[in-house]
Amino acid sequence: MQRIAVVPGSFDPVTLGHLDVIERAAGLYDELHVVVVHNPDKHALLPIAQRVALIEQSIADAGIPERTGGRVIVAAWSMGLLVDYCTDVGASVLVKGIRSQVDVAYETPMAIVNRHLAGVETVFLLPDPANAHVSSSLVRQVSALGGDVSPYVPSVVATYLEENPR
Repeated sequence: MQRIAVVPGSFDPVTLGHLDVIERAAGLYDELHVVVVHNPDKHALLPIAQRVALIEQSIADAGIPERTGGRVIVAAWSMGLLVDYCTDVGASVLVKGIRSQVDVAYETPMAIVNRHLAGVETVFLLPDPANAHVSSSLVRQVSALGGDVSPYVPSVVATYLEENPR
């Protein structure tokens, strides 16, 4: 039986912290879906299709599928509950990166509801300490003010943000 997991997020934009979680999760599961979800509570910088393209390129550039042996699929989902996507692809696990107690407090109720709604478990992965302070919102803010985001994002993302200032 294949072990299938989903790493959801807004990935606006994808960061090195996200890639760390994606790579470690890809090594734990046979198939990993990286799913860009629309969060109505957040004002998006990048269109969803652009986020998907940047994630795909970042994963390829990092050689994640080759190093982990896992199959990695990048998709977008905005048609209902995330657990519906999980059910559609046969995933029984959501993988979430947790940077702080604030993330734990935010993610725990959702994990409980997802288990209740669809039997989907949530696995929390702690970040590499080098990326524990990095968030997409921090990257957006630094980029908007003309700062160098290259220490925090894959090179394809840094180039994209430099060529497409907001």
